[in-house]
Amino acid sequence: MERELILKAHGKINLGLDVIRRLGNGYHEVRMIMQSVELADIVTMRRLSEDRIVVAADRAGLPCDERNLAYRAAALMKKNYSLEGGVEIFLEKHIPVAAGMAGGSADCAAVLKGMNELFDLNVSLEDLQKIGVKLGADVPYCLLGGCALSEGIGEALTELGEPPACSLLLAKPDIDVSTKHVYESLRLDALERHPDIDGMMGDIEKGDLKGLCEKMENVLETVTGAEYPIIGEIERLMVAEGALTAVMSGSGPTVFGVFREEKAARRAMRAIRERNLTEEVFLSGFQTERGIWDGISRI
Repeated sequence: MERELILKAHGKINLGLDVIRRLGNGYHEVRMIMQSVELADIVTMRRLSEDRIVVAADRAGLPCDERNLAYRAAALMKKNYSLEGGVEIFLEKHIPVAAGMAGGSADCAAVLKGMNELFDLNVSLEDLQKIGVKLGADVPYCLLGGCALSEGIGEALTELGEPPACSLLLAKPDIDVSTKHVYESLRLDALERHPDIDGMMGDIEKGDLKGLCEKMENVLETVTGAEYPIIGEIERLMVAEGALTAVMSGSGPTVFGVFREEKAARRAMRAIRERNLTEEVFLSGFQTERGIWDGISRI
């Protein structure tokens, strides 16, 4: 009998993102604080008796073949564990695509989790993370979720406590940003300062939202923000409408604003739309539960 599993794959933002150095293998050593958000894709998986992988999505133009991390996650699990049969995957996209919010990595992590459950593999989180890092540097974090210090290339994770509650506004301008280009263009020797990651962890522990927001910073914004001034325009508008801070996530171009009250976040959302800065703007909040899924298993 075919089994179906529905999973929630939460996006992430970087409360702080620092790049330490460029590694010989082309990757960069990073030190960042990752935080999952309520905004999530819905991943529906169905086990098939036939030996095939089928991926579909409700977002036009999204590759659904080997270029898609969800497809590659299913294929790698089938190969690693010599699984018979196949799987059908449907991606209901809510996280903006190519936005610096790890939407593809979140879907990938959900599929790793889903394959583990659908095929009754009992693979540990640690082993799933070892598989996940082969697919993408953000995948191990997406399997963990919540708030975490991320080091190495992103795979060395330390769980942190819950940050203070707030309202988030996420705005993704209609531009495409190449993560590879951003990292290759980053001039580490020209950076005037680096984010105070240790101080941010202290603020999270103390529950100091104001102190945390004052330290939020992303060194990749020196590249993406310089090339796309709309990022700074959105940030300034969010702050003018009451955000404690507004920062770019990942390599961009999504900007998140941190608000004490949802009312102010809604006001900023209207202002962004009225000025035609972007239609992809979302109210959200921190996702504090560990794991990126709230699975509903059905037979």
